[in-house]
Amino acid sequence: MMGPRQVDQAPLFYEFSLERHVPSAHLLRAIDRFVDLSDIRSHLAPFYSSTGRPSIDPELLVRMLLVGYCYGIRSERRLCEEVHLNLAYRWFCRLGLDGEVPDHSTFSKNRHGRFRDCDLLRKLFETVVRRCMAEGLVDGAAFAVDASLIAADANKQRSTAGSDDVDWEAIARTRRSVREYLDTLDEAAWGAASETVPKFISRSDPAAQWTGAHKGHAFFAYADNYPIDLKAAIIVDVEATRAIRQAEVGAARTMIERTGERLGLCPERLAADSAYGSAEMLGWLVNEHAIEPHIPVFDKSARDDGTFSREDFAYDQEHDLYVCPAGKVLSSTGTLVNDGATLLYRASKYDCDACELKPRCCPKMPARKVPRSIHEQARDVARDIAKTDAYVKSRRERKKIEMLFAHLKRILRLDRLRLRGPLGARDEFLLAATAQNLRKLAKMIVPPALKPA
Repeated sequence: MMGPRQVDQAPLFYEFSLERHVPSAHLLRAIDRFVDLSDIRSHLAPFYSSTGRPSIDPELLVRMLLVGYCYGIRSERRLCEEVHLNLAYRWFCRLGLDGEVPDHSTFSKNRHGRFRDCDLLRKLFETVVRRCMAEGLVDGAAFAVDASLIAADANKQRSTAGSDDVDWEAIARTRRSVREYLDTLDEAAWGAASETVPKFISRSDPAAQWTGAHKGHAFFAYADNYPIDLKAAIIVDVEATRAIRQAEVGAARTMIERTGERLGLCPERLAADSAYGSAEMLGWLVNEHAIEPHIPVFDKSARDDGTFSREDFAYDQEHDLYVCPAGKVLSSTGTLVNDGATLLYRASKYDCDACELKPRCCPKMPARKVPRSIHEQARDVARDIAKTDAYVKSRRERKKIEMLFAHLKRILRLDRLRLRGPLGARDEFLLAATAQNLRKLAKMIVPPALKPA
């Protein structure tokens, strides 16, 4: 028979423990083991007043932000609601059952103020990377670097043509993102990355780049740049830049140097795609940092008109000259041309006029000229590496960084920024990378109690 619903008399007293109600295998419990916020107050101390009423605990704000980025909760308003209702979130944030969740507006004030003033989010990111190093997930032998486009919070309908005359100083008085744009015009990762005027500029976020790189509809975007350690795909640095190749390559240099200075990581080899295979970049890697470039060489010297390409000319390093297919010599005066990084090796007009191979070599010129980059030796090193088994392995391992970007967009839902300006993009990228590293730690370093017998 169908019985009535039993309603028990409520007890007079309850005993409830959050600790007992968060499962031992819960992601936040696994992550909590690696969250070290012991230095957060010392970093922020100079930015708080010694008088007045007590502030919101900064550790609570950071823990809530980590929850949001670990679970793809992008809205701070929704994050406050979720932390209020979710027992596991309350446990991770040390709120207990009766703890009051701060208002969503508190995050904006601290992000744009104290957190940026002391570069707290980068310090937090580097603390997590050092923990990864301590756990043996980073060995510093091999890095891979790449960038991915993240859509900006900017609308085409509210943009202006790049050639239009706009009083940005007037707009900057009321918009923080425009002020940040003006402050970064001379930086290599932003305004100074290219002299090309963009087709459109967003009035709300002018630092965002108008790009059609995805071969579909163009949009405003920032570039999220990662170098990862290939042992366990741990992100070792993060940089936000304009979404153009020059800025991304420059960011790779900045991040490699910064990981060496701050973390003591100096890779022996670097894997990347052909966008990083310019002569200047390869020269920087080989000659200045002794890093093996496992990178395809960016080379446009091949010809498709049937005439000899540069690779058909043999270079004699000892005598600094080229030998053509007919055995004649091409020499250089040593004067740099074009971009100041190229030497021209010229053949004798007398030799070319009498050569039977002239129709296949220089049919439209009196004598053949062969350009050679001052970084050509580094390009040759990269070409030699490309013939090895280690290069094939690096190309295969480089896919790990592409998987991280896919995880970033699909799981952590960072396919579009919520914050504006270069600093807003940097903050979001740092928090997302911190969350990815914490999730990797939680997955790979299993506590003894959870290991199978």
